[in-house]
Order: sequence, then C-alpha cells, then structure tokens
Amino acid sequence: MAKVKLTAGRIAGFKCDESKTQDFLWCSEVPGLGIRATPNSTAKVYIYQSKVKGKTMRITIGKLSVWSIQEAQTEARRLQIMIDNGDDPREVKSDKQAAKEAAKLAKEAEAAALAMQEARESVTVAMAWAEYIAARKPKWSESHYHDHEKDMHPGGAVRSRSTELTKPGTLASLATVRLIDLTPERVEEWAKLEAETRPTRARLSLRLLKAFLFWCARHPAYKAIVTTNAAKSKDARESLGKAKVKDDVLQREQLPAWFAAVKQIGNPVISAYLQCLLLTGSRREELAALRWVDVDFQWNKLTIHDKVEDFRIIPLTPYVAHLLAALPRRNVWVFSSPTAASGHLTEPRIAHNEACAIAGLDMTLHGLRRSFATLSEWTETPAGIAAQIQGHKPQGVREQNYIRRPLDLLRMWHIKIEAWMLEQAGIEFNQSQGVQGLRVVK
Repeated sequence: MAKVKLTAGRIAGFKCDESKTQDFLWCSEVPGLGIRATPNSTAKVYIYQSKVKGKTMRITIGKLSVWSIQEAQTEARRLQIMIDNGDDPREVKSDKQAAKEAAKLAKEAEAAALAMQEARESVTVAMAWAEYIAARKPKWSESHYHDHEKDMHPGGAVRSRSTELTKPGTLASLATVRLIDLTPERVEEWAKLEAETRPTRARLSLRLLKAFLFWCARHPAYKAIVTTNAAKSKDARESLGKAKVKDDVLQREQLPAWFAAVKQIGNPVISAYLQCLLLTGSRREELAALRWVDVDFQWNKLTIHDKVEDFRIIPLTPYVAHLLAALPRRNVWVFSSPTAASGHLTEPRIAHNEACAIAGLDMTLHGLRRSFATLSEWTETPAGIAAQIQGHKPQGVREQNYIRRPLDLLRMWHIKIEAWMLEQAGIEFNQSQGVQGLRVVK
C-alpha cells in the first residue's frame, strides 16, 4: 500500500474511485493510520488497521471534521501500544462500554432504591393503617374492624341524629406522624394526653396499635423502618393505668324498675333487643347481628355468631320467642334499623341510658351480660351451663374435654332462669296465651 505524509491538501484531494466500494489513503508517519473514503459519501474518516493475534483488525477513529491529523496520529499510536501490550482495542472498548453501562445501571438502581426508601419513610401511620385494616379485614369481626376505623377517624363529621360533630378517634393524633418517627417517646406522649380524657378507650387503642406495629415489622415494605414496637412502652401503659373491674349489675329488686323502663322505650326493636340482651346474656354486637335465618321457632333455638367460636346454639326461650315474633321483618336482621347503614341496630346505648335514668339505675349494656351471669345463680344453675349459654370458653379439663351438654339440657335451665327473672320483675307470661299472655302484676 502506498503511503504518504498526511496533509490537509492531500486529504482534501483524496477521493474514492467510483469503481470501488471504498479506498484508503495511508499515513507514512504512523503505521496503520489511514483515511477511508467511499464513492457515495463525502464524509471521510480516520481509521486504524493492524494485526491482533495474527488477524487483521480495523477500527474507526473518527470523522475528519472532528479529529485533526495530529489527534488521529496520537490515537493511532495509543492503539498500537495497546496491541503491543497484548490487548485487543476492540475488547478494551467493549469492556469500557460495559463498565460504563454497569455504572449507569448501578447509579439508576441506587437512585431507585433511594427513591423507594424515601417513599417508605414518607409513609404516615394513617397510610399504613389503611393498608393494614384492609389486609386483615377478612380475618376480623365487623365490630373489631369498626374499632380500627373509629380509632383513626379524624372526626368532624356530622352525627346522624345530632348537630354535634364527631370527635377524632383516639389514634387520630398519630395519623400524620411518619411511621419511621413513631417512637416509644411519641407513643408515651400520646398516652399521657389520652389518659386525661378517655383512658379506657386508649387502653384498647394501645393494644390495637401494638398489633399494627407487629404487622408492619413483618411487612416487606415496612419491616426496614419498623424495627421496634413503639407501642410496647411500659411508660405508656402506666400512663393509661389498669382497667378497673366493672361491677354494674342488676340486683334482684331492681328488675321490676328496669323492665318497666325498658318496655316504655318508644322503639319496639330497641326495647325487645335490650330485654333479649339480659335474658340471653349475649354480647351486644353478636345479638345485634342476629339474622332471621338464625332463629328457629320450630325447634326453639338461636344460632349466635360469636367471637370465641364460629357460632354457638342456645335455646330460644318462650318470652324471648314472644319478643322476636312481634318484631317487623324489614330485612335479614332480627333487630333491624331503617336508618343504620348496616341495616341493624348499632347504637342502642342512648335509649338504654335514658331508660336507666328513668328507673334510677346506672347500668351499661355489658352490665346486662354481667347481670345474666350473676342472677342465674339465684336459680342454682350450674356455672358451666350459664357460661355455655353466654359463649364463654370452657374452664378446666372436665369442661373442655368431657362435658358435652345437649340443647335440651341448656333449655331446661335457661327457661328456669328466664321464668325467675320475669317473676322477680313482676311480669306474668303464659306461653300458651301468646301475645295475650303478657301483663304486669301489681
């Protein structure tokens, strides 16, 4: 190949013969450096050609418009030094490009990880709480789910039966706190404030918060930022105090006043509900959720869906059957409510408090359940039978593993308990007379 000293004039005058696909002008000063031209293109490029491992290698250095003659010669010498050192310039270039791509991907991954971490750390308690209760809802009862919604509710909504606005839930003050900032100190501060106004509710909220944080510690998105359970603070528990044992219970001599006041409630559904609550010893939520399909008037039994077992079957006693038979069948719920979103009673407490005020009594809805357990002892009902009717877990090895009471046995004692309460209340009820069999004995 003819070689010449590359000059601007020679390069400008160099053209590719139209009979060729390409042509070269080689440099006499730097071996391997040349100019490549093609017939269909005015753009000429610097190239470098040499042998690597016995095979001819050709590399494009760059366009003439970008590279000067001196720069191209310097680059050609650098490439030859690589070859002399046993390196293939093409592999070096490829490795360099790969390293560059890897560095770029690593930088992008780092940026994505940082963005994800920042997103995780920006999650507030309320945001994670919403995800938590949605994930756990299928495993919870309706009332347990409602407790979680109520605790995080911001308040300020108009009450359905009042012009007053709803108050914020006990955990609402923590809603905007970042999950990563929820420290034991923050929970302790919250507990001190809540202890001043509603310690009882706050104790429940603290337990719910603790379970929530345990869930976060197992969640893939939150376990990196929730490494300790802030709700396990001893100081927070001490600030809220211990729950006091409730002792509100109807005495035998108070039954006439209580029944008389409850029977005067204008809403017959609430009136029947409260009487059934006392006469069955049920939990308020499970009785409110009683459906008509759960009531068997033929075989005199009720199927109660409780929180201990999936359900329990208890006797449908005569007076309770009389109360239920008189109720309107507006929907699937026995204790229906046209105004409640659920379709059944949700807040009979107000009517009950008014009735108790008329009777001169201080009694909670749960106190009626406590009253059933206490008053049943007057009839010498075995404790295990009363507990089974109420849905308490069996106590002791014998109750747990050996006692299997038939419904008829429960019915015998349950009817006895009901009859005794009605007698003490001054109510004479004759099952055979139906609705006409109810009158007050003076």
